[in-house]
Amino acid sequence: QVHLVESGGGLVQAGGSLRLSCEASGLTFSIYGMNWFRQAPAKEREFVAQINARRTTVYADSVKGRFTISRDNAKNTVYLQMNSLKPEDTAAYYCNAVWGTGDYWGQGTQVTVSS
Repeated sequence: QVHLVESGGGLVQAGGSLRLSCEASGLTFSIYGMNWFRQAPAKEREFVAQINARRTTVYADSVKGRFTISRDNAKNTVYLQMNSLKPEDTAAYYCNAVWGTGDYWGQGTQVTVSS
């Protein structure tokens, strides 16, 4: 059974930093494309960042230059380093693993940025 467990969320002041982690189990992590999404209250879930098996990365325009996605295949973990945080980054952040027909989600971790 596949499990994705996010951690690292919390409350931070604007301009601060957080690093989110997502540890995966039950899948061959190294072949999966890994994504971070976020969902703010009363808003649609939105794409944040992606890293594929070859470590190619893609970012939403809203986080480009501030967030960095990375992966450690030895630890089955994907990270999201978030710098220069803004109040509009406040959301629940979700980890997503995709390969073929496999599409798995974690339970999310809350990030709150105070102004």
